[in-house]
Amino acid sequence: MDYRVERLRTPAECEIFAKNAIARNHPELALAAQRKAIDLQVSTHETGSAVEAEGLAAVYAYEALLTRRNGKKTRATATWQAVKRYGIIEAVQRAVSRPADEPPGTVTLRDLGLEDLAFEALVIRHEASFSAAAIEASKARLAKAA
Repeated sequence: MDYRVERLRTPAECEIFAKNAIARNHPELALAAQRKAIDLQVSTHETGSAVEAEGLAAVYAYEALLTRRNGKKTRATATWQAVKRYGIIEAVQRAVSRPADEPPGTVTLRDLGLEDLAFEALVIRHEASFSAAAIEASKARLAKAA
């Protein structure tokens, strides 16, 4: 990791750094800063396993996607409510099982360079933690996106 990104201590610092990196035509630094911001946000939560930590990272990546898509800071309110109500694993299963009606030309996690933090990618990486229906839905979505 670049030394300039390593010294960032808060998600807000990472966000400012990423905006400045994009303005100065350094998208690789902006991506590194965005990933660091997600890691810092996840570190504020107590998790029982790596799957839960990656699930939280996926929710924060989804919020970054919503923010980029809407042009302003946007929280994944419904997703956080599901996390609180059902737990992170069940919330990810529910997110993957929802129908994906995205109009063509919308910003995706692939456009942001965060495709490995998608809910579907998480389910495929940790198949043992998720239901067969969630795994099938994830494989179908990933095949459709490719």
